[in-house]
Parts: sequence; structure tokens; C-alpha cells
Amino acid sequence: MEKIKFGTDGWRAIIAKEFTVANVARVSKGLADWLNAKHQNPKVVIGHDCRFGGALFSETAALILCANGIKVLMAKEFVSTPMVSFGVLKLGAQQGVVITASHNPPAYNGYKLKGAHGGPTNPEDIGEVEALIPEIAEVPQQSLEDYAKQGLFEWVDLEEMYLTYLNTKFDFEKLNNSAFKMAYDAMYGAGQNVIRKLMPSAVLLHCENNPTFGGTPPEPLYKNTKELSALMKNTPELKIGLVTDGDADRIGLYDEDGNFVDAHHILLLLVHYLSQYKDMSGKVIIAFSVTDRVKRMCELYELPVEVTPIGFKYISEKIVKEDVLVGGEESGGIAVKGHIPERDGIYDGLVLLEFMVETGKSLKELIHEIYGVIGSFNYQRDDLTLPNEQKEQIINNAQNDVYNEGFGKYKANKVEKIDGVKYHLENGGWVMLRASGTEPLLRIYAEGDNEAETLDILKTVKATIL
Repeated sequence: MEKIKFGTDGWRAIIAKEFTVANVARVSKGLADWLNAKHQNPKVVIGHDCRFGGALFSETAALILCANGIKVLMAKEFVSTPMVSFGVLKLGAQQGVVITASHNPPAYNGYKLKGAHGGPTNPEDIGEVEALIPEIAEVPQQSLEDYAKQGLFEWVDLEEMYLTYLNTKFDFEKLNNSAFKMAYDAMYGAGQNVIRKLMPSAVLLHCENNPTFGGTPPEPLYKNTKELSALMKNTPELKIGLVTDGDADRIGLYDEDGNFVDAHHILLLLVHYLSQYKDMSGKVIIAFSVTDRVKRMCELYELPVEVTPIGFKYISEKIVKEDVLVGGEESGGIAVKGHIPERDGIYDGLVLLEFMVETGKSLKELIHEIYGVIGSFNYQRDDLTLPNEQKEQIINNAQNDVYNEGFGKYKANKVEKIDGVKYHLENGGWVMLRASGTEPLLRIYAEGDNEAETLDILKTVKATIL
């Protein structure tokens, strides 16, 4: 049997090819053996998002765990990843399982593990689970009802628990009645019910259950959310556009003019709001692919900052052990102080809507406010689908210092290799090359002073490496 390997955020594979009932059973047996070796009478919370086969794969995981004497608490309907993480913490479980492939294309599904702390299971524990995955695992003949009678299985309403919790964190009457009307694009993902229930004043897009995601990968990037951009641009009363990915743990935003606001800007806005307006303190933790302007802001605000490899599990590990104000990634996965140590696109979006309501300033005005602190910039990312051999050759070239002088007219003055290879350019921008940890892609990240410069940097990099 093929070895099952967890990437930057869970194990992901194509449905009916590698992502099968048999392989989900194998992973679940490895998890069961690990839990039973570590804990007395362990409990696991399970949920799935809107992807094809979610209920079937969740039931498979539940049956394997119950057959191994582990109590399972499972969501009946689709839920977001943050709902499962919150449920693990709230219900005192030792582990959570989310059947989701997050932002990946519709053909994929996946298996995420969540720790007792309410965030991604730490890398060391994931490695231990991986090592215990057997070559075969039999799915028991008993039903979930059989296990329920034995006290080993229970349905739980994770969505209701999460909604109740959010009502203690935000003044929804104030948010709904403010001048800052919201549009929300669920991308057919698992966040669709939350905004509908909490923000009845919001204009909703793609808030239906569609496992194909309309044929578009549910990743909150401009190229995938142009409909929301047009809606914002053509509807003057809309002042903020929120978009979340397939399992609602990643965020993207649009301003009132329909301009996309990427995760770098969102991180800066959150650090600015929490430290300067709410007088909160703590360390800021960013993944290697995040703009260095976060470091510049932290220096000015006298906040400690730390850079981690890519993968939110590395950030979550730090949040559990240290006093962290904001932790986040370039991909839109961001956690903030006062919430669980987990990425949560909806929670982050509500914090920024609150920022607007409390200050009376538009998103565009708040972005100009942070530009006044750290200067304006533009960020772009290109994802190249390349033959594996070519992708590996480019990454090997980067690791072996082939591109250390830079790319064409864009000369490099510093190179870092924390996770992928990052080139700091003489013009003040940067470029990074890295292979995706969840998809067959080569990612090129770039930052310049403006869009034209950033796009030219990307074009020059591609001409050099291809």
C-alpha cells in the first residue's frame, strides 16, 4: 500500500483515486492506536465540510474510532474547520478530525487533525500518527446507532455551539445596524450558514451547498472571486466584502471599490487595530512567505515578532505556549488573541468589520492609515503547474544558489532559506520560490512598490527560471 503522508495542513488526495474509504479507515486506525497509547478513555470530535463524500468519510472515521473504544462526537451536517477546533476545546476532546481539503480543487478531499488545545495538531504528534498508519484497516459491520447504544457515539451541534460563542464576542446588533454594509462570498463552503444567521443585513454570494464549488477552487484569491469584486464595485452601499475558503478558515477581503485586500494587508490591519486601538500586546508570528512590512510595523510598535516555516501548525504551536497577539500566513490563515489558536476567516472578518464600525473609517481609509506607518506596497502570487521533474529542478537550483544574484534587472542583496527560498531585492521588494505542500504546484511570490512593478518582477522571474 502507498504510504500516507500529511502535508503542511493535513493529508489530501483526489477522491476515489487515493482518497478512498479504505485509506480513510487506515488513517483513522493509526489515529486510534496513537490515542489509545496516549490517553485513558479518549474522545474525538469529527466534522466534514461541503465536499463530495464528506458524510461517508466522516462515518468511516467514526466507525473505526468507535471500534477501538474511542468516544466519538460528530456533527450531523457540514461544519467549518474552526467549528471543529472550537468543539474539541469546548467538549474536552483529545483530538479533532475534519474531513476537508480546504481550498483545494473540487476533486480533492482531505483529513485534518486538531489538537486538544483547539488548533492544528502539532507536527511531532502528526508524525507519530503517520508512523502508526497500517497497510489495511477493516471497517466494522456495526452501525453508528450500535455504537451510540454502547455510549461510544453521539451527534453534536458544532455550528450552534460556535454561533453561541460568537454572540459573546461581538455586538451583532451594532454591526448589523452600522453604515458599513457587508457582502459575503462563502465560495459554496462551510461558512455559508454562519453569516446568514449572524448578519441578516449582509448580501450573500455562493451560500448554497455545491460540492463542485461551481468548478472553481474555493481559495479566497482575486482570480476566484471576481463576482464579489464586481458586486462591491457596482453596489455603493456595500462597504466590505468578506470571502472565506472551502472550510472557512482562510480569509480574503474587498474594499468598497472592489479592490482585493490580500492576507499581508489583513495581518497589518489586525496588528494595527489590536495593538494601537485596543491596547493589546503580545508576540506577532508570521510564516516565511509574509511581507517583511509586518516586521517593520512590529518594530515601530515595540512588539516581538517571529518567523516560522509555512504551515499553520507551526504558528498554532507557538500560540499555545506563548502570549501571541496575531499569527498568520500569506495564504489567508490568521489567528488573533482572544479566540482559539486556529485560523478563522469569519472571526477575522468580524474583527475588521468591528474596526470599521468603531472608528467610522472605511476599509480603504484604514489601509491608507497603515500605509502611513509602513509605506504602500503591492503583492502578487503566481502558481505554476509544471511537470514534477521541472518543478524539482527549479527548487534544486534555488536551494543550490543558482539564482542568488537575482532575476534580470532585479538584483538580490540577501537570500533566506527557512522554507522555500526568499530573495530580498535591491529595490526593496522580494521574491520567493516554493513548492506547494498540498498541490502539484510551484509557487512564485513577489512584492513591489506598486502593481506594475510586482507584475514585472513576476514576469522577469518566470523568464529566468523557465
